[in-house]
Amino acid sequence: MTVPKSVSMRDAKGFAEQKADWVTRAVSRVHEPVEIKPGARVPVEGVMREIAHHSARSAKVDGQGLLVPVGREVPALVALLKHLARDRLFERVSHHAKALGRDYGRITLRDTRSRWGSCSSQGNLMFSWRLMMATPDVLDYVAAHEVAHLERMDHSPAFWRVVDRLCPDHQAQRKWLREQGNALHRYRLS
Repeated sequence: MTVPKSVSMRDAKGFAEQKADWVTRAVSRVHEPVEIKPGARVPVEGVMREIAHHSARSAKVDGQGLLVPVGREVPALVALLKHLARDRLFERVSHHAKALGRDYGRITLRDTRSRWGSCSSQGNLMFSWRLMMATPDVLDYVAAHEVAHLERMDHSPAFWRVVDRLCPDHQAQRKWLREQGNALHRYRLS
């Protein structure tokens, strides 16, 4: 805790004691980091897959496993997740944009911590490639949400009606992202 010079240590301790329940809840939501190595488990499309080494130069999904090249575990896994995310997002964005009768610009992928997607005023869409780790319905909801911004560049009731048309049962996915989405950042992939 950072304490301003003008606050006494007694007042600071009192404040900390008063907020103890909040601190305990906040700390309980922090997930232990997962190092990318053989035996570690990483979700792909919401399915936990165990990492194993193989001799090829790129990573691949193999049944319930993830095969990664020796010495290139992280970059190969990131490349695989980006490739899968680009394919899935392109398909879902195209589907939702067609349903709205709207065109979109570029689709870019980033490793963002504060948002899962965004839509620029030019219709360019950005998504976190970590969405590939979530279940397909979560990825679909985020795609629908950003495509809805092609029609409404706000979060007004009218915007949410567009989201409802594109993704009728989106409340569960929104809730999952709020409650569980941060856990996708525990995997040391940057």
